[in-house]
Amino acid sequence: MKKLTVLFALATTPAFANEGPFFSLQNPEFVVVIGFLLFVALLTYLKVPGMINGALDKRAEGIQAELDEAKALREEAQTILATYERKQREVQEQADRIVEAARVDANKAADEAKDALKSSIARRLAAAEDQISSAQASAVKEVRDSAILVAIGAAQDVIAKKMSAADGNALIDAAIKDVGSKLH
Repeated sequence: MKKLTVLFALATTPAFANEGPFFSLQNPEFVVVIGFLLFVALLTYLKVPGMINGALDKRAEGIQAELDEAKALREEAQTILATYERKQREVQEQADRIVEAARVDANKAADEAKDALKSSIARRLAAAEDQISSAQASAVKEVRDSAILVAIGAAQDVIAKKMSAADGNALIDAAIKDVGSKLH
C-alpha cells in the first residue's frame, strides 16, 4: 500500500503534469510501473525469492560444511604437527644422549689409552732398567774377570820371579796330593 501511495505522489508532481495523465497506457512511465509490478508479482508467484533464499541457504550450508572440513583438517594438521614436534624432540634428545655417550666413551678411551701408554712406558722403563742392570752386571763381571786375569798374571809374574824350580815342583806335588785326597 505504501508503494501505491508513492506512485500516486509521483503522478501528481508537476514534472508529470506536462505529459498527460499518469494512469494512461499512453504514458510510458505508467506502463513501466505496471510492467515492473507484473514482474515482481510473477517472481513472487513463481516463488523466486524462496528459491533464492534456498540457494543462499544451500550456499551457506556448503560454506559452513567447507569451514567445518577446514577446521577438522586444521585440527588434524595441528595434531600431526604436534606429533612431529614431539618426535623431533625425542630424536633430538636421543641424538643428545648418543653424543653424550660418545663423548663419555671417547674420554674413557682416552683415559684407557693414557693408562696403557703409562703402563707401556713403565714396562719399557723396567725393561730398559733390566737391560742397564744386566749390562752393568756384565760390565762388572768383565771388569772383575779382567782384574782377576790381571791379578793372576801379576801373581804369576811375582811368583815366577820369587819361586825357584824346586819350590814349584813341591807346590805341584802338594796340589796333586790335595786333588787326589779330594777325589777319593
